Amino acid sequence: MSTAVNDLETVESVRKACADFRLVADRLRQEIGRVLVGQAEVVGQVLIALFADGHVLLEGVPGLGKTLLVRTLGQALGLKFSRIQFTPDLMPADILGTQIVVDDPLTGQRDFKFRQGPIFAQILLADEINRASPKSQSALLEAMQERSVTVGGETRRLERPFLVLATQNPIEQEGTYPLPEAQLDRFLLKIIINYAQRDDLAKIIDRTTGSIAADAQTKAVLTAAEIAEAQKLVRVVLVAPHVQDYAVRLVLATHPGGEWGVPELERMIVVGSSPRGAQSLILAAKVRAILAGRCAVSTQDIAALACAALRHRIVRSFEAEAAGLTCDGIISEIVRLVPAEAQE
Repeated sequence: MSTAVNDLETVESVRKACADFRLVADRLRQEIGRVLVGQAEVVGQVLIALFADGHVLLEGVPGLGKTLLVRTLGQALGLKFSRIQFTPDLMPADILGTQIVVDDPLTGQRDFKFRQGPIFAQILLADEINRASPKSQSALLEAMQERSVTVGGETRRLERPFLVLATQNPIEQEGTYPLPEAQLDRFLLKIIINYAQRDDLAKIIDRTTGSIAADAQTKAVLTAAEIAEAQKLVRVVLVAPHVQDYAVRLVLATHPGGEWGVPELERMIVVGSSPRGAQSLILAAKVRAILAGRCAVSTQDIAALACAALRHRIVRSFEAEAAGLTCDGIISEIVRLVPAEAQE
């Protein structure tokens, strides 16, 4: 980005920075599109999380391109990329690293040395995260929240930007362990990946089964410094008081028995969204506004991202499950019933 955030002193400079931001995002989107077919909305939401400096949970059945998307993004960003394949026998030390005993060839003395685990990267692919035990899943908690790792009583900072992109299979499948609410809450967005459409599926087949299979290579189009500048720009995007209040009221509407709860849905929710839900909504909406060519957030931005920001932060009741009402269904109904403008 050619316009530094520190130089944003006038309306025109802000507009120029936002225009540069969109060019950067378009370049990144095009590079990913050279490898990944379709899934435009999924790619857009992943980029929103990247520029909002938040983590992403991708859910979908096997074979829909979750791992390919994350690997391609890592290649296009020019950052340190690492992959952890989560399995039932994975241990926390396999993720964080461990202290090992080393011999000094000069003195013959033994000492402890820390060997870094794969978490010491900038883009971390936590592949099939819900196939590991809760003990191993929890090894990511500090890194996701504090951007640091504590091993052997010593805290080590992770290099910024640091982004966890976790994939998971639907929890109804065999061999999965549901992520605890505390860990789910640390993901900015939860993105659902659906089956490919007819045209996209045809392109996938052409690329992978033809006599000359496509072998597109992704090149790095962004640096860590450019990503950091973009993340700083997001923080200065304007959010009007009534727009922020709309996000607050949507989150409060997920709290059963609360003042702003929706009476028709109170029996469908056991646990509502935490304050992180509102924070995620605002940050993601800021990025969406810039990508749409605006320098201020609208209530439409909030409504459009409500499901992605809140679906993993509410717990349905047994009654909702029995009625076949999903978390997305609950949130969509809340968006429909909660007015964009507060009623006095």
